[in-house]
Amino acid sequence: MILIVDFGSQFNQLIARRVRECGVYCIIEPPTLPMARIEELRPEGIILSGGPSSIYEPNSPRIDARIFELGIPVLGICYGMQFMVDALGGRVKQAQKREYGFAELEAIRTDDLFQKIPPLSQVWMSHGDSITRLPDGFEVTAVTANTPFAAMADNRRRFYGLQFHPEVVHTSKGKQILHNFLFQVCACKRSWTMKGFARQAVEEIRHRVSDRKVILGLSGGVDSTVTAMLIHKAIGANLTCIFVDNGLLRKDEALKLRKTFKEHLHINIRFVDASRQFLKALDKVTDPEKKRKIIGKVFVDIFEAEAKKIKGADFLAQGTLYPDVIESRSAFGGPTAVIKSHHNVGGLPKRMKLKLIEPLQYLFKDEVRRLGIQLGLDPDLVWRQPFPGPGLAIRILGAVTAARLNVLREVDAVLLEEIRAAGYYRKLWQSFAVLLPLKSVGIMGDSRTYEDIVAVRAVTSKDAMTADWAKLPHRLLGRISNRIINEVRGVNRVVYDISSKPPSTIEWE
Repeated sequence: MILIVDFGSQFNQLIARRVRECGVYCIIEPPTLPMARIEELRPEGIILSGGPSSIYEPNSPRIDARIFELGIPVLGICYGMQFMVDALGGRVKQAQKREYGFAELEAIRTDDLFQKIPPLSQVWMSHGDSITRLPDGFEVTAVTANTPFAAMADNRRRFYGLQFHPEVVHTSKGKQILHNFLFQVCACKRSWTMKGFARQAVEEIRHRVSDRKVILGLSGGVDSTVTAMLIHKAIGANLTCIFVDNGLLRKDEALKLRKTFKEHLHINIRFVDASRQFLKALDKVTDPEKKRKIIGKVFVDIFEAEAKKIKGADFLAQGTLYPDVIESRSAFGGPTAVIKSHHNVGGLPKRMKLKLIEPLQYLFKDEVRRLGIQLGLDPDLVWRQPFPGPGLAIRILGAVTAARLNVLREVDAVLLEEIRAAGYYRKLWQSFAVLLPLKSVGIMGDSRTYEDIVAVRAVTSKDAMTADWAKLPHRLLGRISNRIINEVRGVNRVVYDISSKPPSTIEWE
């Protein structure tokens, strides 16, 4: 296992992804992690991430410097390298010339981190501070035109530093550098597989739960479904799933999910139609964060009432994923900024007095999908595009009404039908429509119209941490637009969102 210390970098999850792509398990923890916990984890190596701070600032993030006394390899990236230099007696100061973007790296050494790395390669820089003196025992292993200490190494103690970011695709040999750290320096083994994870997760759930009962809120998405399958394999009939229809789902989705769950999963499931309660609570609410909180509260109230009917339940299971945990961590003292609240992170009402089970909380989305295939789930369900917990409520900008929901459902059905027919459904991370709180003038049948505007959003991504807008063929976009305007009463204009994440988020709210 590799421990990644999160100093606040926007790329910290990319580091984790690259490590896991190499078949090595890793976790991301804040620098406040106690030394005793680090020793308990017994990592094969530690990676110190980058971050936006300057090491000489009084409140810059720091981890206990005793990590350098553990006798295990440490790799510092950007700010992580500067922390290492400062902690071990070197010097860092503000650079006269900042370095951002592409740079040509000249490797001076070709051993350890730079095995199989050519003398010259492209790297991605992002730093405004520079190292002016290395700690004792270190030597320079690579340089760029503007950075004389682009990489450093203390081979005896197995400490390494990179001023560039090996985890981003812009660094041409970055994955090989991380590979060298994992296998040449840390002597890790390729033991991270979904088959092994499934076996271990089932054993842990069975041991923890024993003969007690677990309740799970089933949404129909891959996360909650895979969670249900894992727990069902561990404890069988002692799992009861509750599906709350909030009235904010896609067209006919509640009926399809009910059929899928009953016919194929063979799990205890209770279905609750609560669409009226949700619509009433959302009446005239337009603020997106208020929508999320209201939907979360109503769901908890209804879920709690239904859960009380299940006697002897001691546990609540959730399909929380690792990006949810990390993005929400600042609420618990971590360095990462909260962009929007996640409905399934840390949201257990204390009055429910249930213990939490989150078997997927250290997995990324693509890993959950591989796990679903491993567990024998239908590929169509496994590859279902992510759908937000608040449903269509956050794809309707402005007030949520039954009429606007019906419009968006029809638009969404046309969009997904065309995306599937064109063979793009699995190529896209998400494809959906947004109903705007605007109207525009149009012409239909020689008459003036003043009707709704719909935005189509389609993105490509691996884990939703970054995303690019999909370059769909113009003919496909034309068919989607024509069908929506012709078939959905009340819409006279369709626009296409060409924003990437960052700076935009995938969902509009």
